[in-house]
Amino acid sequence: MHFEKTNKELVLAGDSTRLAPFYPAPLAGPGPEPAPEEAGVPLSHYLWIFKRHRWKITGFVTASVLATFVVSSRITPIYEATSAVDIDRQTPIGVVGQEAVRSPTVNDADQFLATQIRLVQSDSVLRPVAQKYNLLEHESQLDASEAALPGAAQAPILLRRLKVTRPANTYLLLISYRSPDPQLAADTANAVAQSYLEHTYNIRFRASASLTSFMEKQLEELRAKMERSGAALAQFERDLNVINPEEKTNILSARLLQLNTEFTKAQAERVGREAAFQSVRDGSIEAAQVSGQGEPLRRLTDKVNEAQEKFSEIKAHYGIAHPEYRKAEAHLAEVQRQLDRTRQNIVQRVEVQFQESGNREAMLARTLQDTKREFDRLNARSFEYQALKREAEADKKLYEELVRKIKEAGINASFQNSSIRIADAARPGVKPVFPNVKLNLALAFLFSTLLALGAAVLSDALDTTIRDPEQVARTLRTEVIGSLPVVKNWRGSLGPVPQQTDSTALVAFSDVGDHVNSYGEAIRTLRNSILLSDFDRRLRSLLVTSASPGEGKSTIAAHLAATHASQHHRTLLIDGDLRRPSVHKRFGISSLVGLSNVLTSEVPWRDALVKPEGLPDLDILPAGPPSRRAADLIGRGLMELLEEAGPQYDLVILDAPPLLGFAEPLQMATAVDGVVVVTRAGDTNRKAVAAVLATLSRLRANVMGIVLNQVHQEMSDSYYYYSHYGKYYRPNGRS
Repeated sequence: MHFEKTNKELVLAGDSTRLAPFYPAPLAGPGPEPAPEEAGVPLSHYLWIFKRHRWKITGFVTASVLATFVVSSRITPIYEATSAVDIDRQTPIGVVGQEAVRSPTVNDADQFLATQIRLVQSDSVLRPVAQKYNLLEHESQLDASEAALPGAAQAPILLRRLKVTRPANTYLLLISYRSPDPQLAADTANAVAQSYLEHTYNIRFRASASLTSFMEKQLEELRAKMERSGAALAQFERDLNVINPEEKTNILSARLLQLNTEFTKAQAERVGREAAFQSVRDGSIEAAQVSGQGEPLRRLTDKVNEAQEKFSEIKAHYGIAHPEYRKAEAHLAEVQRQLDRTRQNIVQRVEVQFQESGNREAMLARTLQDTKREFDRLNARSFEYQALKREAEADKKLYEELVRKIKEAGINASFQNSSIRIADAARPGVKPVFPNVKLNLALAFLFSTLLALGAAVLSDALDTTIRDPEQVARTLRTEVIGSLPVVKNWRGSLGPVPQQTDSTALVAFSDVGDHVNSYGEAIRTLRNSILLSDFDRRLRSLLVTSASPGEGKSTIAAHLAATHASQHHRTLLIDGDLRRPSVHKRFGISSLVGLSNVLTSEVPWRDALVKPEGLPDLDILPAGPPSRRAADLIGRGLMELLEEAGPQYDLVILDAPPLLGFAEPLQMATAVDGVVVVTRAGDTNRKAVAAVLATLSRLRANVMGIVLNQVHQEMSDSYYYYSHYGKYYRPNGRS
């Protein structure tokens, strides 16, 4: 992007990459480029946080562990005793009947044991034990006011120090009780186990007794009902006049099936003979031949055919008058008569057979109908008989089963089986189980460490100030061009800028202290970072500003100008802070005449220059007396001043007021070649710096970067090298 500098505005010509670090705002194009994704916080940063707060973390953890030890030592020791109860589900619950051979259900072990655990914790089991050993007072569950309330004695008892557990994959119940008295803990655990055994026996005994009483009441009713059903069955047999109607019904059923088969065959036979009779009655020889009487007819037919053939031969050979002819004719006529007579006989026989078949069919139909009526009559009474018989048998069986159950229940009720037994009685504890001092100390150490580390990370996350270059690049997407270390007793140590001495150092700080030496070295590094970053053209003017007052911009501008002039570069330092000037204090010069007089055209700018002692290449233009009119004229006047001073100086440094809340820095930023924003590490808010960068970006100002002021080694892991400055500048540590 290229801008032109006119009377009213200053436009920088240079590479667009120089504007990339801070919120680019191009003049034309399809739209703003999407901001790159914010990089994650590296692991080394968390390690630095822990290192920075190591003494606080150590102190908090130590205090927590000591407090835990003191509290654990003052707590009354608690002893625990455990009684083991074995539940054998293979043992039958009775000695006779189904209860003696009943196999356990293997799929409900968890539900069964959970039920037993709840039963151990029930009021019926715990109340006798609590009353025997006065456990409620030991556990202090009832105070005097609560004990006086109505119904307090009947309230369900819950022992808070009692614990019932089940080891995994076992049928054991561990009944544990805790108490300051080890003997009381053992006695209570054993008493609860014994009370549980007695309670289960009482439950089973009461259930058996209740069942027996109920069955005895039902026994008389069943006896009367059995007698009534038996009498009704006997009376029905007498009315039916049969001993066993069911057997007679079976006979009739077989007979009916046989008659039905015979009737079906008779129908088929009658139909076949009727068809044969109709065919023979029509007179065809072929029909008679296929009938049951057709064999003689076929033989006579063959004889007729032979006689006809012979007659034809004789007729053709001898003639009509020959005696052989008459003989053959007579033989043919005789055979023909026999054939006709035989055919008539066949018709008569077929008719007789047809009539016999019809008569047999009719007779079978009548017999079948009579048998069916008899079967239906007997079958209808048989259903009633079966109902009476089933009722009588059911009443008798139920009566007999009830009598047997009453006898079994009476025997099993008095049987106390050993399916639930005490496997291991509780013994008084030797060592207390609470408090566990070692465990408490370990937990206190663990949780206090986690809490302290979390608090350190949280405090770092909630810190909205600027601290290190990585954070600036990650949050503000701009560059840090310099970091200035913190100096003890800031105002007193840096004070006025030192004058040039015979030392070979560019700026003489060594007489003040090692921390000031490191500050001077950082100033020279900042100067080189600013001047060497512009590769396209020479940087002639530089604005030093900040987001808010007290960031150290005036001090940095003064030392930056002194450092640049100490290398024999013509340097001009302008104090543009007309509201709160401080450059003249840094160099110990007068501020009676300065920039305000130049802007109001009272004096030429060259006449207002002041040259400090010891720095021949440095000229200073103080702020001058306060003037509201001068502040309004700073835009045009400053541009003209920079245009005139630019050719005469290698670098013009302008100390501007804070940018937020003041109008003058906005005009100054458009008039210089580069802008440097000073921030106070650990104090300046990131949002304020972001607002400054956004404003400068909107004005198309060339922001060189951010300067972090008053940084120290404990502020970030990026400043570890500051600890080496003191050692390097000591006489014994020089290389």
